[in-house]
Amino acid sequence: MFSAILIEKGHAGQTATVTNLDEAALPDGDVTIDVEYSTLNYKDGLAITAKSPVVRKFPMVPGIDLAGVVTDSTHADWKKGDLVVLNGWGVGETHWGGLSQRARLNGDWLVPLPSVFTSRQAMAIGTAGYTASLCVDALLNHGVRPEQGEVLVTGATGGVGSVAVALLAKAGFKVAAATGKATEAEYLRRLGAATVIDRSELGSAGRPMQKERWAGVVDSVGSHTLANACAQTRYGGAVAACGLAQGMDFPASVAPFILRGVSLLGVDSVMAPAGPRLAAWDRLARDLGVQALDVIAEEIALADAIAAADRFLDGKVRGRIVVDVNR
Repeated sequence: MFSAILIEKGHAGQTATVTNLDEAALPDGDVTIDVEYSTLNYKDGLAITAKSPVVRKFPMVPGIDLAGVVTDSTHADWKKGDLVVLNGWGVGETHWGGLSQRARLNGDWLVPLPSVFTSRQAMAIGTAGYTASLCVDALLNHGVRPEQGEVLVTGATGGVGSVAVALLAKAGFKVAAATGKATEAEYLRRLGAATVIDRSELGSAGRPMQKERWAGVVDSVGSHTLANACAQTRYGGAVAACGLAQGMDFPASVAPFILRGVSLLGVDSVMAPAGPRLAAWDRLARDLGVQALDVIAEEIALADAIAAADRFLDGKVRGRIVVDVNR
């Protein structure tokens, strides 16, 4: 038997409870894992609270991230005792996920736990940090360099934003962090932000072309914030877009793209192939100090994750929530 959060749907609607399950209930897969830590992400919050139809199949164990130890494998790449990490691949939506003491998965979805991180530290990074690393790689691969000017990170106190600030600062950039939480300015400076701006500067409708400010942008917010970020990006700069915290809409003009040569780089972390995943985790292992993880992460027990989902969606969480599934 093992404990997990189980989402079920009945006549009265959707419910989420911590439940004891038999291993025979696990879905098909060629790798079985004893999960050590998971996380709580925005998508997990939506799944647990039923505020968005994230779950596509019932019953479902949520949790788009996990880190743990392989206990059984018929996959060629993995053997008993291997330390592994999972991010995305529809886990927690169509396949049972990481908010559980045990998981059975497709071995193609796994990456090795970098030796510099513990399972807990890997989950302090989680999908949010891995996505941030994909965004930084996208900007650098496009040719954005520190000498070209300041870079902007929106949603900076969130999981993606927090790690993006730290990684960009490590890469030598002067980072401007946009947040609606003025009390978190010191937190952002500890991560490496040079300046902190109020998100209200970006959150409302703005002109199609604005004063050039940013050599590059990491945006996890979308909507007017993304549109204004593009309108303020310097000639030849790039914007890496990976989220929709403000909204899925993009009320923008083509002007920055055709008059300033700005590039909008879409970043998907869920179905990213192995090459970019491994490169992103390599960057995290090389450039993200464990001291930053101590600043970013808050730890809770599995039993606390359901209540924490509402707090997460209400914007009352800073950085990352790590879930110890074994307490």
